[in-house]
Amino acid sequence: MGGAFLAAAVLARVGGRIGLPTIPLFILAGILLGPHTPGVVLLDDPHDLEMLSALGLVLLLFYLGLEFHLDDLKKGGRRMALAGGTYLALNVGAGLGFGFTLGWGTSEALVLAGVLGISSSAIVTKVLVDLGRIGSPETRPILGIIVVEDVFLALYLAALQPVLSGADSLGAAVLDGGKAFGFLLLLAAAARFGTRLIGRLIHTGDDELLVISFLGAAVFVAGVSEWFGVADAIGAFMVGLMLGSTTSGARILKLVHPLRDAFGAIFFFAFGLSINPGDLPSVVWPVLAAVAVTMAMNVFAGMATARIYAFGPQATANISTTLLARGEFALILATMAAGAGLDERLSPFIAGYVLLLAVLAPLAAGRSHWLARILPGGRTLKRDAAEETVPV
Repeated sequence: MGGAFLAAAVLARVGGRIGLPTIPLFILAGILLGPHTPGVVLLDDPHDLEMLSALGLVLLLFYLGLEFHLDDLKKGGRRMALAGGTYLALNVGAGLGFGFTLGWGTSEALVLAGVLGISSSAIVTKVLVDLGRIGSPETRPILGIIVVEDVFLALYLAALQPVLSGADSLGAAVLDGGKAFGFLLLLAAAARFGTRLIGRLIHTGDDELLVISFLGAAVFVAGVSEWFGVADAIGAFMVGLMLGSTTSGARILKLVHPLRDAFGAIFFFAFGLSINPGDLPSVVWPVLAAVAVTMAMNVFAGMATARIYAFGPQATANISTTLLARGEFALILATMAAGAGLDERLSPFIAGYVLLLAVLAPLAAGRSHWLARILPGGRTLKRDAAEETVPV
């Protein structure tokens, strides 16, 4: 674990000097020190870091929930649902079509629909934090789209599980989906109506007790969420949503910061450990094609979202590039596909696809002004920027 932290830190420091984002460097550290590459091997089994990696994802989404205030949901719920639904329709639909085009099978196409369709909440959160865009106007719809995606994620996993396992019981699938959706409604009701009571329970003047309290609440609810068929990170997000609106919210936001950064790095490092570079050449062309499809669909989705919120070209570009990354959900689907005995090309394809977008997305988000210049209205943006450089 110490080696993982130090390797991630060294690579991130070196990359920072030449302007590279930290996320792909954390992943690269995992690849270089994992069991699939020659040289020093820190861990023979990537599962040794499974619990720490899960904690990193939980803390990333908990932090996101703290930043995403309930007022944002109340004021923009309809537009949020419309933007999220549009994003899913474009990306999941394109992923399903791409899966059928590859001809690997119907079950494989359903897996690829989810892989290409759902953004990485962890990477999106990290990108927003690293670029200092948490307070930007377009961040609200970005987070709203993530929330809609996460609700879809819970239902999609519940529906896909019987398909991959070969179960023919529609009743069992409906029961699993209903259980997950019911628990999500319970968490949403607690966030909406129980904030005052939760605030009294969590409040303490002692920082040590506050850290233990919010960390215990986030991890406990994450574990219970997983038992109900809801992604653990979604449970943590809902806890953050609840606590962010309490009188202790600002203190919690400050105290969770170093925990989020430390265990978030382990999450991305552990992802790198699971990647075998030797499997990637066999699927390089499908990976490149999938990346191209995802980039195109994200631009269309960004334009649609910007139209809903009346944003300009720069905000459109920020939305399109920030939501580009794919990650933890794709890895869950890869694990499910391997367990179900689906096409063996799926695992290396998903690994290559996620890794490439994990590198490209932070870079693209940091240079979104390039995309903004070629979007509708971008010429005006470029001309205004040029006029600002002319001395008076």
